[in-house]
Amino acid sequence: MSCSFSVKINTKPESILTVSPSWLSPGASVTLSCEVKPSSAGWRFYWYKVVPDLSKNYKYDSMPDAINGTGENSLIIHGQKQTAGFACRAGRGNPEDFSKYSEPKFIWSADSHPTASLTVSPDREQHFTDEKIQLNCSGSSADWRVKRFIESYNQSDLSDCSSWGTMTGSSCTFSSLEYHDAVYWCESGSGEFSNAVNITLNNEDLLLVSPVHPVTEGASVTLSCRLRGENKLSDVIFYHNDKLIQNDSRGELKISAVSQSDEGFYKCEHSGEVSPQSWMAVKGPGSSSFPVLLVVGSVIGVVLLILLLLLCRFRQTK
Repeated sequence: MSCSFSVKINTKPESILTVSPSWLSPGASVTLSCEVKPSSAGWRFYWYKVVPDLSKNYKYDSMPDAINGTGENSLIIHGQKQTAGFACRAGRGNPEDFSKYSEPKFIWSADSHPTASLTVSPDREQHFTDEKIQLNCSGSSADWRVKRFIESYNQSDLSDCSSWGTMTGSSCTFSSLEYHDAVYWCESGSGEFSNAVNITLNNEDLLLVSPVHPVTEGASVTLSCRLRGENKLSDVIFYHNDKLIQNDSRGELKISAVSQSDEGFYKCEHSGEVSPQSWMAVKGPGSSSFPVLLVVGSVIGVVLLILLLLLCRFRQTK
């Protein structure tokens, strides 16, 4: 007597999220797109904000505007200004059968969050391989982790500082012998993302010294060129968006009052060797004075009103 039987294993479909653009620019919207694999019809799509959870990895919070899901597999977000993470999944049927959650995807902002900020030492975008780099997190939280995202040859890697550096308190220190271009940011114990920075590790002998953070309109900035093992160079040529803008004995490019037209790619050349190029971002002047003026004006108005009431009361008693 022989028996035959089959075992059916149900595996959940994969969800794949893409975001566009990856870096935020003022006034731009963000498009999230969710794909189910293997592809099939009849899905409803659910969208989540990714929140850092240092005890685990991330937790997924349903986005309020799409808590009941959407029939479309894309969602447009307006007004996003800070670094953020997103995820998606899909469901169909009754009772609803869900796909797996997607891997988190991030949109990055160079603007600091009010309660989470990342600074880099040395304060520049390009660094030599084997050079020690320190990333410092600051803000309202006592607990931090530093994340790194690398993408090359259609492969991506998201990892913590503990995988490639040393995390001590709120600082991550690392060096690398390999060239790479990566995005770094801080995540706090209270669930906040910091600003993000792009850092290039250069295995050539020449690099451009340029600010890793956006430069405020009207501020001054100095770009320079550095040779491995040397701090200062003369007779440096500078390019802006591949156009030659300075060619003399000076070793620095000084911009006394930065404007939006100064934004773009810069590179330098010395003795026939050309550095990699870096993007210098320019942001508008801060508007922090407006709330201060508003508060001061309100206080003065209240004081004047009290004085007027006291004056009226004084006249009535005479």
